[in-house]
Amino acid sequence: MGQRTWTAVDDYFGGLLVEEDEALAAAHTDAEAAGLPAHQVAPNQGKLLHLLARIRGARTILEIGTLGGYSAIWLARALPAGGRLVTLEVDPHCADVAAANVPRAGLADVVDIRRGPALDLLPQLTDLAPFDLVFIDADKPSNPHYLEWALRLTRPGSVIIGDNVVRDGAVADPDSTDPRVQGVRRFTELIAVHPKLTATALQTVGSKGYDGLVMALVTD
Repeated sequence: MGQRTWTAVDDYFGGLLVEEDEALAAAHTDAEAAGLPAHQVAPNQGKLLHLLARIRGARTILEIGTLGGYSAIWLARALPAGGRLVTLEVDPHCADVAAANVPRAGLADVVDIRRGPALDLLPQLTDLAPFDLVFIDADKPSNPHYLEWALRLTRPGSVIIGDNVVRDGAVADPDSTDPRVQGVRRFTELIAVHPKLTATALQTVGSKGYDGLVMALVTD
């Protein structure tokens, strides 16, 4: 088994269970046409984020790392009337693509795209806190810092999700010098010892290859 099988299984379940409409398909296509890196979540992963937000009953969502807005659309569609999603993007080109994709999905009044380094923007969000769900999908070396801010901007019952934490299995290598792996390991270790978090991690295979995510619940 390998990538071909993983993709075929994703296609099978996606065809049955994942409703990727014209706006979502266009968001994916336009991001590719604009030359954005293929880092957006797969359709079934986007649906998972959507379901987690609905299960949580989220009214406010923070996303760190917008890319072309694909995951933002999935998450924003889980919000009830009056809900709000704030998404942070450092790359102006990515933010421009997202700024076209989000309104096409009918979410211009729901999604607030903020441009600039996340660590500069996060202190500006205290008046909007607490957030019910935080999705961290940006530069991995900064993940420990993003976790610190996620904890400041959430409350008991909030959910924090970190994407791309398996790194093709490299996360298990304590001797890795890759700053992305080091960032993910520190992020996970901080979650593991934090007295107000309970968490788990899942490995995933599929059309996006071999990776995984961490999910944490703020308990206190």
